[in-house]
Amino acid sequence: MKLIAFDLDGTLTQHKTPLEAGNRAFLSLLAEQYRLLMVGAGDCARIASQMGYFPIEILGNYGMQYARVDGTGKLVVLREETVYCDREKIAATVEELRRRFGFTVYRGESTLFFPSGCATFPVLGTEATLEEKLAFDPDKTRRRALLSEVRAAFPDYEVFVGGASSFDLSPRPYNKYYALVRFCRDNGIPFSDVIYVGDDPGEGGNDEPVFSAGIPFIKIDDYRALPEKLARLLPASAGATL
Repeated sequence: MKLIAFDLDGTLTQHKTPLEAGNRAFLSLLAEQYRLLMVGAGDCARIASQMGYFPIEILGNYGMQYARVDGTGKLVVLREETVYCDREKIAATVEELRRRFGFTVYRGESTLFFPSGCATFPVLGTEATLEEKLAFDPDKTRRRALLSEVRAAFPDYEVFVGGASSFDLSPRPYNKYYALVRFCRDNGIPFSDVIYVGDDPGEGGNDEPVFSAGIPFIKIDDYRALPEKLARLLPASAGATL
């Protein structure tokens, strides 16, 4: 194995919280043995910041962006793509879905748009607190029950049960599997040399396309247990230092 690809929220960190010292130190040990890659829903700048500018390669916005944090902690963007987004149409569709589902009470903006062309339907609004988001749908059953309707409303987008209380919209064909395929092709890495580490391979999870494609997958149920879960990937001498 040559490449370990990671999800971020729920895998390496809590939702949108900084990378903790223990997991950072463990990533440093892995980096001595493997090439490491982040495959994220957010943009590369947000991922790099959340990780405290740990030196790593990053695919952001479901593969629309590629960047690298170098050894000095500088983020270097190497590729960035954008797709036209009809914001008025998407916003109107989100409002219709809110009325249909009863999500008419929210704080902040009803729809979140990104320069890439991606968008987010934040069920609780953009100004909900982290505590509110985490309590809304911790096992994602509420959003999964609505997933087919949301996907039908956005036929030109990949739709995922994103974050703690949102639906992510990514222009087709961008998803984490597409991003990983492209990265491996461009770098001459066969899938037999790749393993993916994520927390949500279930229906609607943004790790699902990778899992469904049959790429070796390690599921993380608690980001705080990451070193224990991945200890077998290190030589015994390195594992002894954990």
